Amino acid sequence: MTQTDDRELPAAAAATKAHAVSPARRVLDVIGVQNISLIIALVLLCSGIGWKNSNFFLFSNIKTIGTTVAIVGILAVVQTVVMLLGGLDISVGSAAGLTSVASAMVFTSTSSAALGIGVALVVGLAVGLFNGLVIVYGRVNAVIATLATYAGFRGLANLISNGRAQGYTGTDSTFIFLARGSALGIPILIWVFIVVALAVHLMLRYTDIGRNIYAMGGNPTAARLAGININRYVVGCYVLAGVIAAVAGILLTARTGSGQPTSGSQGLELQSITAAALGGVALQGGKGGIPGTVLAVVLLGVLQNGLTVLSVNSFWQDIAQGALLVLAVVIQQRRRGIRAYGLPR
Repeated sequence: MTQTDDRELPAAAAATKAHAVSPARRVLDVIGVQNISLIIALVLLCSGIGWKNSNFFLFSNIKTIGTTVAIVGILAVVQTVVMLLGGLDISVGSAAGLTSVASAMVFTSTSSAALGIGVALVVGLAVGLFNGLVIVYGRVNAVIATLATYAGFRGLANLISNGRAQGYTGTDSTFIFLARGSALGIPILIWVFIVVALAVHLMLRYTDIGRNIYAMGGNPTAARLAGININRYVVGCYVLAGVIAAVAGILLTARTGSGQPTSGSQGLELQSITAAALGGVALQGGKGGIPGTVLAVVLLGVLQNGLTVLSVNSFWQDIAQGALLVLAVVIQQRRRGIRAYGLPR
């Protein structure tokens, strides 16, 4: 063997070792460490609740969990997009309430479900556009801007509805199908959640739009220098948030049989932020994804259902949700090496 061949052997061995990744490691890389943690937590939680009450594993109860988390899951998906951008949308719950009222009131006036749904989507687009324009051209911090519109949209919903549920959609075939219909044994509410989550996941992972969103959240300055129109993306993402909030509002109308200005939409914004943060989306943007958010939504739904099945005081649900949000943020900050306030690194 020549001297050249002797020198090539270590390089070849190193290359072979680099490619000899164990199947377990490949699975871990595909799923993600954060998602593995959520799956383990979900399995342990289900096992604990099921051990206490075997009715938890009934298919009817599993469907109940799915339909319960569908609306907040839809909002958590779009909250993920906004947070990846480095923003936040505190107004999604209020937007869902406003569009719920709009869909029911238009339906009551025209007896047309299609028109009611169409108007709700237009209202959602308008509120999302308003949020985006205030943030970009008003140069207002996203948290402050959407905190203001959170109050404004809720106030508008109460104003046009006199603070009461509006209309009755319980006899319309379209709304009945959305609320109680099923396909392949799975409720339509869950299918809508799946379709929205899958569509957004594909957009983020396989399109230039998704790559640009991650780039903006990771390093806005570099993204701007790379030629990305940041203002257009910010407005577009908030428009998307408004439209998907309208979808949630329409489903809320279908489930309750009427337009709900506050009942049913109250707290959805906190739940969507909690699910996204718990799913691994960085509050600073640029990191996270839809699979983690979906797992976190299911985890929160199982926790809520489990507490109900075990006859635990419902106030504990809010405490548990708040604790999970704090835990998720603490873990994120520790991983990023953020020092404690007032303390040296």
